[in-house]
Amino acid sequence: MNEIHVAIWGATGMVGQRFVQLLAHHPWFRVVALGASDVSAGRPYAEACHWLLPTPMPAAVRDLIVQPIDKVPDCPLVFSALPSDVAGPVEETLAQAGTAICTNASAHRLDDDVPLLIPEVNAEHTALIDVQRQRRGGKGFIVASANCSATQLAVALKPLHETYEVRKVSVVTMQAVSGAGYPGVSALDILDNVLPLIPGEEDKLETEPQKLLGQLRNGEIENALFVISAQCNRVPVRDGHTECVSVQLERHATLDDVIAAWQGFATSPELAELPSSPPRPILVSDRDNRPQPLRDRDMERGMCVTVGRVRPCPILDFKFVVLGHNTLRGAAGGSIHNAELLVAQGWVR
Repeated sequence: MNEIHVAIWGATGMVGQRFVQLLAHHPWFRVVALGASDVSAGRPYAEACHWLLPTPMPAAVRDLIVQPIDKVPDCPLVFSALPSDVAGPVEETLAQAGTAICTNASAHRLDDDVPLLIPEVNAEHTALIDVQRQRRGGKGFIVASANCSATQLAVALKPLHETYEVRKVSVVTMQAVSGAGYPGVSALDILDNVLPLIPGEEDKLETEPQKLLGQLRNGEIENALFVISAQCNRVPVRDGHTECVSVQLERHATLDDVIAAWQGFATSPELAELPSSPPRPILVSDRDNRPQPLRDRDMERGMCVTVGRVRPCPILDFKFVVLGHNTLRGAAGGSIHNAELLVAQGWVR
């Protein structure tokens, strides 16, 4: 495969830095352009970026001059880590110019013609790209990653919905501070504390999984019909979102059936060839005190979700805990995984 040149827009932020880190040695993609706000544009990346990750800034990007985000980069694929309040029009402009956009922002997630994509969950939804091109014109397109907390929930629900049809979901999240970006939440607010409000998060968690698990018919997504009640909390954990979930299923299942559905959820041959695909999308822990962010968030390079504490629920049918790495599986890593699928399917060359 020929190396594909890519750009990262929003490159100085927390998610942008994850893109830079993960793409540094990617076998398919090479970063040739970085974009950020006017405050950073025109300066070398090493000067413009306050690098926050524990690994050193990759040498290949240190001297790249940060470009303004209203410029169209000379490459076929852009990873967008832009803030959602500016991402919408910028991404539309890039797509109109013929660029493929893999965005981590929420601006276009629920657009009817934009695939909201998790490769293991709904790879077939990329067919919406043709619909999007017909409606909006041009050869470019936008593909969105799901919200970080919705990603791990949708992956955990996928095999249950496929076999037993999910009807109701109650989820309480304990979300890491890295999800708030940098500088994020004040230490005086989060240390020795739990914040029971993450603005906008519950709406995303209550709407995105239905699109992710919906069916593509006649050029439209028919959303899955289950309902979700979400309560989202910020907790003093650096990385890794933990969710306590209860589900009601349409068809009868035993506890062993549910566990077997997760354990049997395998990566397809198409996905197995992608560099970012975890060998096992879902790990099921049989330890009574797992999963835990500190001990489980980096399993399968942070690209799987871990399920544990599976047991009957006295109100719905079953309850469990699911953990995912929010900046890897739930953000930059998920967008890169989407881009790999687009390459494999021939949408990006």
